[in-house]
Amino acid sequence: MDVQMGEPQAAPPPAAAAAAPAPAPSTIQHLKEIAAVIEAGSVTKEVRRISRAVRLTVALRRRLAARDVSAFLAFALPANSDAYARLTPLLPKEDEAEMDIDAAAPATQISIKHGLPEIEIYCSLLVLIFLIDQKKYDEAKACATGSIARLKNLNRRTVDVLASRLYFYYSYVYELTNTLAEIRGNLLGLHRMATLHHDELGQETLLNLLLRNYLHYNLYDQAEKLRSKAPRFEAHSNQQVLIQFCRYLFYLGKIRTIQLEYTDAKESLLQAARKAPAAARGFRIQCNKWAIIVRLLLGEIPERTVFMQKGMKEALAPYFELTNAVRIGDLELFRAVADKFASTFSADRTHNLIVRLRHNVIRTGLRNISISYSRISLADIAKKLRLDTENPVADAECIVAKAIRDGAIDATIDHANGWMVSKETGDVYSTNEPQAAFNSRIAFCLNMHNEAVKAMRFPPNSHKEKESAEKRRERLQQEEELAKHMAEEDDDDF
Repeated sequence: MDVQMGEPQAAPPPAAAAAAPAPAPSTIQHLKEIAAVIEAGSVTKEVRRISRAVRLTVALRRRLAARDVSAFLAFALPANSDAYARLTPLLPKEDEAEMDIDAAAPATQISIKHGLPEIEIYCSLLVLIFLIDQKKYDEAKACATGSIARLKNLNRRTVDVLASRLYFYYSYVYELTNTLAEIRGNLLGLHRMATLHHDELGQETLLNLLLRNYLHYNLYDQAEKLRSKAPRFEAHSNQQVLIQFCRYLFYLGKIRTIQLEYTDAKESLLQAARKAPAAARGFRIQCNKWAIIVRLLLGEIPERTVFMQKGMKEALAPYFELTNAVRIGDLELFRAVADKFASTFSADRTHNLIVRLRHNVIRTGLRNISISYSRISLADIAKKLRLDTENPVADAECIVAKAIRDGAIDATIDHANGWMVSKETGDVYSTNEPQAAFNSRIAFCLNMHNEAVKAMRFPPNSHKEKESAEKRRERLQQEEELAKHMAEEDDDDF
């Protein structure tokens, strides 16, 4: 069979080559798009757009370079403006040879309106974040101080979201340099200004920063006085306000713990851990650490599932061993764990609370002894509790007497023979303990229901008048548009 040989024909280009993917937008292009979002939010007075711009900036943070920030300042600020003259010298200089030329610049050009206060504050925030990431703390302090001075002359609701982030990084850079005490007066003045301007987010952010400032220096009494006189925090459906509310609950729990109000502290800390976003793992770990200590101080033993939460097992390992020592009532094991993880407890600032736990360990061991023995000598109690004092028998007698007085154990002391005589354990259902347990559970459920109702959104005047079919269609259309808009937004980075 003959085969006719001809010239080879060129293969048609693949479809993928015909439709090549567009180059990824550059960092400067992303920044210009964020500026356009801020401009739209400023013109339409939509705070939600400003919040979205902040979230987009957080996602872009690791890609920022000095050339990108410099180029964005030149794009967003007039060359003869005070803000441009103040921010540009703070950025590090790069050699032109090291500057990469961005070949992926898109064809679409973005232009914004110059002179908007929102754009100016955003540029200050961007430079401040970049300087902190580059560990240039002196320049960051200068940037933050100048930006805060500019903020004092503004009173616009669309600036509030940017201002709250600026307040946070202003305090953060001073905390990194261990000079928080220098700005306490400024924070108090800013909190007063935010209250007069009815800036809710600013009030709550600054209150949290002030509480953090006081707690950093162990000024718990002053923190409590400020907290008691400041406007009360309430649960809110706004994500930014909810985050600040979680932080407030955490600081409140720490204050209550130091003041020996363990029940209120436990409620605040568990609520903060429960309300915190899932992405805020570090914050939730801190809440759980303090909540574990508080529960141990209350005489409770946390469940094993608390220590086995996803992503927290390693961080909570020292507290798991501590809980095990308290549960057993072994004073020697408790001392060993406290010494082994002393650096961890000091870094978490829970070392003083763990010192308080020694009495709870002794009490737990004494409770186990009273259950196991109907009669036991005080010398044997001192030996089992491993009391290493000069007169362990006398100390054991004092400990047993205090435990009997506090109701921890049901026993009597035979001083003549040096015995502790335990009474028979009664039926717990003949006491009020089950009623108290049910009451606390019911109160928790009712509180959760009330908070859920407060966080819901209701159409205005829905209880006063019946809407027509046309109004109902308009309302449903607006709700669909709002749902689509919210679906585009990512959860905020805590």
